[in-house]
Parts: sequence; structure tokens; C-alpha cells
Amino acid sequence: MTKGTTGITTGTCAAAAAKAATILLTGGVKAEVVEISLPNNHPLSVQIVSSSASNGTVISKVEKYSGDDPDVTDGCIVEALVEWNDSPEVVLCAGEGVGTVTKPGLAVAPGMPAINPTPRSMIISSVREITDRGIKVTISIPNGRRLAEKTFNPRLGIVGGLSILGTSGIVRPFSSEALKDSLKCSLSVAVACRVNNPVFTPGRIGAKAAHSMFNLSSEQLIEVSNEWGFILDNSLHMPFSALLVLGHPGKLAKLAMGSWDTHSSRSPSAVPFIIALCEELFGYKIEDDVKTVEAVFGLLDPGRKRILAERLSSLIGEAVRRRIQSKFKVSVILVDLQGNKLGGAGDSSEWPTK
Repeated sequence: MTKGTTGITTGTCAAAAAKAATILLTGGVKAEVVEISLPNNHPLSVQIVSSSASNGTVISKVEKYSGDDPDVTDGCIVEALVEWNDSPEVVLCAGEGVGTVTKPGLAVAPGMPAINPTPRSMIISSVREITDRGIKVTISIPNGRRLAEKTFNPRLGIVGGLSILGTSGIVRPFSSEALKDSLKCSLSVAVACRVNNPVFTPGRIGAKAAHSMFNLSSEQLIEVSNEWGFILDNSLHMPFSALLVLGHPGKLAKLAMGSWDTHSSRSPSAVPFIIALCEELFGYKIEDDVKTVEAVFGLLDPGRKRILAERLSSLIGEAVRRRIQSKFKVSVILVDLQGNKLGGAGDSSEWPTK
């Protein structure tokens, strides 16, 4: 595949590798490029890095290319080992670096390889284009166990490696498709594990602070990143009774501003909003050359800092409640960059403290 703005998913890589390996297993010639069908039935040509046969098995390899989309799997090798199977089916197995599902709530049942339904279907279809005989396909990602530590997989209960993902077969540049898929999975796992009071946080600062303040299960805490509108809209369909939003005001203030995608390139800075709020609360204006929300808070004495955090928390909570149509209770806690509590709003008794 010629490198450009789009890339290919791990599911596409696995399907192409499986097809190339099956071609060689059935006596065909070693393929340098194979054509597979994407879920929308469009054809896609994928380059094969290598194929080799030994003792009744064939291994083919494809290099994952993520295009212009940042992805921890970019450049990794996806391998498919194929061999004849006594049953008439195409059986999929997890090899080195491909995870196994251990918790309910995902699209794949516990105990099964973490190969999602769309790539599973693509792999089977690619093999079936070559043979109707029973085939065992083992998908591996040699450094997948290490890469998985940088993903949502450990929190989702996927152990031992990466998931084989993809819904369209291709990766759009700077799309949030993978993150949204992970957030959907996080919500499903939370519900399956009977979580009714999740904690949403923008990232690691909030996550670390949440764990230091409260006794939380791994399924209870969800790192939202910038996709607040997406996760709140999806939460409407979940049987939650309460939600705690916890994190740094630099991100969360944007929710009060009506910005539900908080990425810096897609939302305005929260600094002017916080400065205006200070003027409203304290009757004086902070210099406009302050560059960060953290710096604004740093200019205030402890009392004013708490007043600002509590007022801002209240505005954030009101905005979130409107977004979720008041389907469940909402509490907010704001922390600084060191994870220290600045202030909050709402009843946090739903979350037992340490």
C-alpha cells in the first residue's frame, strides 16, 4: 500500500497476512501483494513483507501503517500463521502479542482472542476466498504485549497483548475512531461489571488523583481524553445513577464553555473564560498575559482559589447535566497539575474515600 494520509487497521493487516499465508499453504505462489475486501466491499491492495513455509505451516507478515494518524501500533508487524485444521471451520487463535478477553461487556466473550467482530469477519472471508477446507489461523504481533501497556486494554481486561481492531479497515488521518471504540468498550465493561457510578477524567493527572482520593475499581474509572460529548451522549443509554467528573480545570472548564471536544486544536483556550470568572467573583481583572489556567489559579490566595474552583465546578456540573438530560446525578472535583484538590461541587459520597 502506498503511504499517504490514510492507513490500515490491525484487522486489515491480519486479513491480508492470513490470505497470503493461505495462498502459499494451498500450493499457490508467494504473494508480494494481496487484495482484500474492506467492510464496505471496496477492494484494497496490501503489501506482504514476507511469507515462509515450514512443516505444514505458513507464516506471512504485514507491516501496520497508520497513515497520518498517531497510533502506538504504527510500524509494528502483524503475523498470520496458517495450518490445516481437522474441523471444516476457520478457527482464529491469539498468538504472541495478541490479547485475550477476561471481562464481560466487550464484543468478544471472555476467554476468546481479542479479535473484534469486523476483523474476524475480514480474516475469515479472506481465507475463504482461497479455500473451503478447515484452516487454523493464529494472529501474532511480536511486540504487542509491550505496546498494549500504552493502550486501554489493561483497563478493559484484555491481557497478554493488543486487540485486533477496525470497523472500516482503514485509518483516517487524525480520526478518533480508535479512541471512541475504546470508550464504547469501557462503558460496556463498566455496565457488565455492575458499575453504576463511574468516574470520568481527561487523563493521567485526573486518574492518579481519583485513585488517591477514592477506592475505585479498574472498571469504574474511564479516561475520556478529549471526547466528552461522545462519552456523555453514549452514557445516556447506560444504567448509571451518578457520575463523578474529575480532572484539571484547564480541560474541564471547556465543558462549561460548551466545548465538548476539548482538544487544543479544536476548542478555544479556557484562560479568558477563567479570567472573566475571576473578575465576576472577585471584582478585579487578572492580567491578560497569563497563558495557562494553572497560572491563573497560582495567582490566587487559598481562599479565592477554593471559591473559583467551586464556582467553576458548579458550572461544569450544570453543563454536563444538560448534556445528559439530567438522567443521573453529576459531581465535579477539580485538581491541580500535582493532583491536589482545588475544589468541587455536588455530592461525592457515592465514591468511598480512602
